[in-house]
Order: sequence, then structure tokens, then C-alpha cells
Amino acid sequence: MDNASGTIDFSLIVPCYNEEKHLTSSVQQIVSVLDSTAYSYEIIFVDDMSLDGTRKIIDRLVATPSTHSRRILNKRNIGRGGAVMRGIRRAHGRWAGFVDIDLEVGAHYIPYCLASLAKGASVVTGLRIYKLSLRGILRHLASRCYGFLVRALLKLPLRDSETGFKFFDRSAILPLLSQVKENGWFWDTEIMARCVQHQLTIIEKPCLFIRRNDKTSSVRLIRDSFRYLFSLLKNVHELRNINKKGPR
Repeated sequence: MDNASGTIDFSLIVPCYNEEKHLTSSVQQIVSVLDSTAYSYEIIFVDDMSLDGTRKIIDRLVATPSTHSRRILNKRNIGRGGAVMRGIRRAHGRWAGFVDIDLEVGAHYIPYCLASLAKGASVVTGLRIYKLSLRGILRHLASRCYGFLVRALLKLPLRDSETGFKFFDRSAILPLLSQVKENGWFWDTEIMARCVQHQLTIIEKPCLFIRRNDKTSSVRLIRDSFRYLFSLLKNVHELRNINKKGPR
């Protein structure tokens, strides 16, 4: 419910890049779930220079009062991490989070995560439990290998730093955003390293992850695996030192 300061409970950031095929149906699911809770909320679409019809769909959704939504339109492509940070900075909620809008982790897990924020956690993320298929096994193995490297090299006590299902106490996460250097996909690793550094209370909650085969992923397995690895190795010294030094 609305608090005395006039803010709302929850701001959901939806970073968008070429999402026209599933954006409308996913937002309908999200609104249905959030409307079933007692939380007040807003949805903030951050379009990162989509090349398809995503912006037209966003315009239509924002014009529909029942979606409780507004928009941020990037003038250039800045990457998912940068898009999420723009949304968090502009949010009105005391909690702010984001989801991958393909909803491979279902919208029904959002209240499940918000409940832990309500109990005092600073960061709540969806720990992806995979429903394996032959088609998705290579991507699953790549994700698990990357997670192993993150834990081994950065000493992060987390099982899934890369999940696209993260929720924050906004007052706790805002000061960290100015320290973040990465705007792309490696943002997930860096923001979680900085959350650990600042000794924020982090809870990973198991959520079933079901790979969608009806969409074209923006992730290219071999190319992006090397990019992730390069970014990890490039930043490992700094991020490891972050957690040795403690909060600044």
C-alpha cells in the first residue's frame, strides 16, 4: 500500500530490446499477478533502441491506465544493465526490481520475492532451477560453468549471479549504482559483487526456469560466452579486491 511519503511499494523495471513478439502477453501476466497482491506498483518500460515494433507496443501499454506504467526511451543502445539502472533511478517504489520480459521465470514468482523484501532483505534474486530439454542443455551448461567461475574467481557466496530476476530495497541499491562501471550483460555480476561488498542481505529464492523455444534469443551462445569470460577475467582483480576491502 502507499506509504506516508507518497511513494509506492514496488517499481518493476522492464528493459526492452526487440520484444514485440511477447511483450503484450507478458505484461498482461505481470499485471494480473501484481493486481492480486496488496502492493501498490508501477511498471517502467526502458526501451534500449529496439529495432522492431516494441516502442509502439510500449506506447499502447502506457496509454492503458490498468497497466500502471510509464516509459523511458533511450536515444542510443546502452545495454541491459544501463537500462535497468536508468529505470531504478527514475523509480518511485521503495522496492525496485527487474525481470526478463520473456518470463522464462514466471511472473507468479514476483510476490514470492517481494515477500522477502518486506521481511527486511536488501536484495532478493530468483535462483533459476532449470527444466532441462535437449535443445537448451548447452546453454544450461554454459550458465552453470560461468557460475562456477564467478564463485571460484570472485569468491561470491551466490549460486546464480546472472539471473534476470532481481529485486532490491531501492534505498540500499541506489548508492551502489554510481560505482558500477558495466552497462551490458556483465552488469549482473558486478552489481551482485558490489552488493556482497556492502554486506547487503541477499536471498536467493528457487524459481523454475522454463526455456522458451518460440522466441529468438539476443544471446549468442559461443560469442557471448567468450564475452562473459573476457569481462570476468578483465574485471576479476578489481571485483575480487572489492570484496577484500569491504564497504566504502
